[in-house]
Amino acid sequence: MLTLRNISPGMMLVLLLTISSTFLVQQAGLARYGISPLTLAIVLGAIFGNVLPQLTLGDRQLGLRFAQKNLLRAGVALYGFNLSLQQIAQVGSTGIVVDLFMVCSTLCIGWFVGTRLLGLDRETTMLTTAGSAICGAAAIVATVPMLHADEEQIVEKTSSAVATVVLFGTLAIFIYPALYAWIGGSKATFGIYIGSTVHEVAQVVAIGNIVGGDAARTAVIVKMIRVMLLVPFLLSTGALFRGSGKQREAITIPWFAVIFVIFAGINSLHVLPEILVTLLRQTGIVFLTAAMGALGLETTFVRLRKTGSRTFLLGLCLFVHLVVTGGLINRWLAGASF
Repeated sequence: MLTLRNISPGMMLVLLLTISSTFLVQQAGLARYGISPLTLAIVLGAIFGNVLPQLTLGDRQLGLRFAQKNLLRAGVALYGFNLSLQQIAQVGSTGIVVDLFMVCSTLCIGWFVGTRLLGLDRETTMLTTAGSAICGAAAIVATVPMLHADEEQIVEKTSSAVATVVLFGTLAIFIYPALYAWIGGSKATFGIYIGSTVHEVAQVVAIGNIVGGDAARTAVIVKMIRVMLLVPFLLSTGALFRGSGKQREAITIPWFAVIFVIFAGINSLHVLPEILVTLLRQTGIVFLTAAMGALGLETTFVRLRKTGSRTFLLGLCLFVHLVVTGGLINRWLAGASF
């Protein structure tokens, strides 16, 4: 049974990582490069976890597990306050159609390439693909509970998947502004392209601000619609990984995903004070950052080496798909040359 006393050693360590990551992003100017507290937390956690592996042993285990499970689910639920129906209406049907196409096509391609061509296990394939298709590290940690996998094995698979989306999402910060400088066109249309194809919300914000104009606002809205698709994805994943035959289990309804939708609906009604909504958004980010820090602490080079280069190749394949196919579909649906 979890109590404050038995989770506090691990949670104190996670809290330290959370505070450090948030401070560095906000005060050291890392946010301008598209680095979010989530991605920095797993990097810092991995550094400490490899240099001082004893940090994750003994009485700290329960606290780390609490952060990896409970805090990440609460963080995903609170993420709903970043989306509203008004935002969806602003981008119209084009943004919604592009998001649907890119998410579905990325999931299908990732599953085929990962399991059939690269021979990856289902869990690693699903985690890496979810991060590329929906919302980076946040989608990966939200998908973990739906896989019903062994806790020891899922840590290395999660860390490997996060590493790929962080790498290629960071590359996107340099590639997309260069693409716009070369091709030009409508900034609003290019904003749809950014929001429907870039991995992390923070990276979308960074690229949108670099491009400027309507690109920043449109990109964030389209990205948040894409985040909304996390809910049906989690429900489908829970059904896919629930077992078969005599081992078949009832479909698990991810309560945090349902609450995500409810919170998005509440946010659309504008019934809560803005200061409270801001506080809830920040709390969600803190919870997700804590979960990423806990995962990072258990991300060792020994575990990552077991995944080899195949996870990287899957991430690369999906990144090429997002950039190339995303550009073509945006150009076709928007009827504009960018």
